Amino acid sequence: MTRKQHTPRSRHGAGFSLIELLVSLAIGLIIMVAAISAYVGSAGASRMSDAQSRMNEDAQAALGILAQQIRMAGNNPDQPNRVGNANPALSSLRNPVYGTTSLTLAGTNTTSQLSMRGCDGTFTNINSTNTTTTGIDALTCVAGGTNTVPDSIAVSYEADRFNTIPTGGTSSLPTDCLGNKLPVVTATVSTIVAGTASSADVTYTVADNRYYIGTASVANVVTPSLYCKGNGGASVQMPMVENIETLQLRYGTVSTASTATTATVAGYLHATEVLTETSMALLANDAERWAKVATVRICVLVRSENPVAPNAASAQYTDCAGNLVDNPPDLRLRRAYTTTVVLRNRRL
Repeated sequence: MTRKQHTPRSRHGAGFSLIELLVSLAIGLIIMVAAISAYVGSAGASRMSDAQSRMNEDAQAALGILAQQIRMAGNNPDQPNRVGNANPALSSLRNPVYGTTSLTLAGTNTTSQLSMRGCDGTFTNINSTNTTTTGIDALTCVAGGTNTVPDSIAVSYEADRFNTIPTGGTSSLPTDCLGNKLPVVTATVSTIVAGTASSADVTYTVADNRYYIGTASVANVVTPSLYCKGNGGASVQMPMVENIETLQLRYGTVSTASTATTATVAGYLHATEVLTETSMALLANDAERWAKVATVRICVLVRSENPVAPNAASAQYTDCAGNLVDNPPDLRLRRAYTTTVVLRNRRL
């Protein structure tokens, strides 16, 4: 009897076994999960990096604006061909800081001696459009301001085509912090012409800029920003740098017994303390107190535009006072940036 011969099937023809398919599927899933994890991690790191870069740019812009303006505070150089006098009320070397359309230095000079003032909080009348009656002298602070709310600062200086961005055209004029042309001030002062003193009209411009933290709602998203209100034209308050959550200012003051412009800073005070600290309170008026400020320490707290932190622990930050905030309000990144500015135009 002849047996039928059976030829073994080729392994390729038989296909994969169930175990091989399961192993292949598991390996594929592992590779896919690894690839997705790598992509998600890379995308998250990229968002964090982009957010930090944007925060750095916003902080640099905000600190740059504030530092430049504070350095200019009090700019009002002595003018040639003017009459000098030991009594500031009778001297016409410097232009009156600001005022109505007609000023005179005859008799008593009632123009401002303030070049800067600040608040622990906001100015009550920071947005006033009447800069004649609500100039830097008349600004007042919100009652009960604390060191935990955003601060405000106002600076005043003689503006020209070199320390501001001038308007275009043949009648180019200096501008305020928002690019609005400044009104021309006319003052009658004592000048010396051919060795003889006489009265003459002079013209100049003065910037009176106020900086503070405000909020704007766009598409139902509230964004804190560094705002400025200038005195140019019909100037209104406008945001300058977005995502600035707070502004904290400390003022480096010299000893009240010192009259030297190069005196060493004795310590740093909050705005309220500039007026109420024991030795400062003994001075005659606010102008003398603020004249003792030689440096300003600026801190801005900047946040990321969108929530990018993976969890609350990653969103923790250190605020301007150096305190760790371990319960952030959301998953945005936050960072405090600081700089110290020396007042170039400080005069006692």
